[in-house]
Amino acid sequence: MRRIARLTKAKRLTATALASLLLLTGCSDGGGGRDTDGKITLRFQSLAWQKESVDANKELVDEWNAAHPGVRVEYVQGSWDSVHDQLLTSFEGGEAPDIIHDASDDLADFAYGGYLADLRELLPARLKSDIPPRSWETATFGEGVYGVPFLQEPRVLIANEKILRESGVRIPTPQKPWSWPEFRQIAKELSGGDGKRFGVAWPLKDPVSATLNLGLSAGGQLFHRDADGKAKVRFTEGDAVVPATVHDQVNTDRSASAATLGMGGSDTLPGFFGGKYAMVPLGFSYRQQIVQQAPEGFEWTVLPAPAGAGGPAQGVSPQTLSIAEDSPYKKEAMEFIDFFLRPANMARLAKGDWMLPTGTRALKDPALRAEKDGWATGTALAGHLVPAPAQSVRGYPEWKDKVATPAYQEYYSGAIDAEELEKRLVEDGNLVLARYQR
Repeated sequence: MRRIARLTKAKRLTATALASLLLLTGCSDGGGGRDTDGKITLRFQSLAWQKESVDANKELVDEWNAAHPGVRVEYVQGSWDSVHDQLLTSFEGGEAPDIIHDASDDLADFAYGGYLADLRELLPARLKSDIPPRSWETATFGEGVYGVPFLQEPRVLIANEKILRESGVRIPTPQKPWSWPEFRQIAKELSGGDGKRFGVAWPLKDPVSATLNLGLSAGGQLFHRDADGKAKVRFTEGDAVVPATVHDQVNTDRSASAATLGMGGSDTLPGFFGGKYAMVPLGFSYRQQIVQQAPEGFEWTVLPAPAGAGGPAQGVSPQTLSIAEDSPYKKEAMEFIDFFLRPANMARLAKGDWMLPTGTRALKDPALRAEKDGWATGTALAGHLVPAPAQSVRGYPEWKDKVATPAYQEYYSGAIDAEELEKRLVEDGNLVLARYQR
């Protein structure tokens, strides 16, 4: 079977990058090793950051170490804020951890670059069959599989339950969500009309992933493959639905606050708790912050995101566990991953991160199907989560940063019209993608 070729040239490490790497690794050799007594040490870099999640990760590492004295796992704390650059530096410097926690939309460059092991011959049958094919697609690049997807989250509407109840609007369910036109109308009904209360707050500091992933529900795809397999941007009627809804809510209906367009999700929570916004589209894991930060007596609920021609489909980029290509202990690393992602353990990790497990058995955990804190709404959406549109598109990070982010931001604020948005995404975007696909 064909292996994706390693990059022919590596970037030269800078002194700053080396210094950062040494600080992160504690000046130890990367990828663990074998002690003089023959015991193996595997280094596992985790990106868990919430206390519950970090605790769950460390507990599972301790349980593994207690049961496997010959193969010890060393827990290393990484950060989502810097993981891509840090991993690139560690790969090129020969200091990569054996087991790597990341997200599937960050794996393409590492997979095509030959830095990650192809897991197809390493995956145990149990793990392979428990995770649905649609999730495996998110970590498949070329012919190889370069990560085990294990946690994912849909975008949902977090709503002020009291405002909804008093308005008398239809409450959507996962089986019968609002359509995008219905959502626009309801946002108008929930607005105060005086600028003191908005029906919805769109936190779109990073507008691209939210727009593209929600756009699947309206039949949008944006990225398409031509006859020779090259990715091209093509803007269809379905791709226009979500951007037009946001634009019109902000600029025409005044049912969405323009002030939140540059915010992150957490930035909107004080206004949400204060009744300024009736609804906020957020990732499923934000529920933990709401539980921790909401004032006493605040009533909130979790609603499914609007849907359109594509049904409740939604793009996701699951969290993944990968193995470094340079690790001499790939078999042992996969044995740890198999243990780490046993159904009961995967459910523990999901609860710790307030996300959904990809595994079908873990998803049956009763705690993940409770009505409390909206868990049941999330699990009802799990079967509709599919790979994000840009999952395997080479050049996507540059397209996103240089073309799509400013284009969407200007469109949402009203600075450019829909025609200019399409022109930038397609014409400018395809110029960027072409450089990666020659």
